[in-house]
Amino acid sequence: MRRALILGVAAALACSAPAAAKPKGADAGAEIARRNCGMCHAIGRAGQSPNPAAPPFRELGARYPLENLQEALAEGILTGHPAMPEFRFSPAQIDQLILYMKTIQVRDRAANARPSLRAG
Repeated sequence: MRRALILGVAAALACSAPAAAKPKGADAGAEIARRNCGMCHAIGRAGQSPNPAAPPFRELGARYPLENLQEALAEGILTGHPAMPEFRFSPAQIDQLILYMKTIQVRDRAANARPSLRAG
């Protein structure tokens, strides 16, 4: 009886634990994305970007290493179209945003990779 009780408690605890714990800072990164990026980009694990020209955050890792965004986020992301505002984030905010992005990346990167635009 005691063994059954212990196994029952262990099973209940296992079921109540999150499947994959978010790294510390990922929640802050999600909030940064929501406040600053969600008006154009899909910032979650699913859904379409409100602006079709804005890639979903969950697919960015298939295009390039997310760490490559650090410099652009620190210096200000500038693009050739007027709809993209310029952002400058602190080092802590950059770490949090990239940490969050890492938690939502799609696993099958090949399915979301864009074709190369190489000539030839």
